[in-house]
Amino acid sequence: MDPINEVHVSEPGLVVVDVAAADDATALTFQQLLADRWATATAEYTTRDAGEPGVRLRCYLDLRQPTDLAPTPADAAPEASAAGP
Repeated sequence: MDPINEVHVSEPGLVVVDVAAADDATALTFQQLLADRWATATAEYTTRDAGEPGVRLRCYLDLRQPTDLAPTPADAAPEASAAGP
């Protein structure tokens, strides 16, 4: 992988994550878990290094900007009514 660019870690809360995984699906799923939690610049694809096992990807996180973790109305359980049917 290329060296980390100084601008990507120029302030507290900015993170560069290099991922090594057995396969594309694992690496991209892990990246999506990070993206679900924090503002993330995601990679579109993984890379393979000749002579190295597995795949790699790099993504960039901004921990200062969390995503909304509140459950959506579709995820919430319906309220129970005090009145009977």
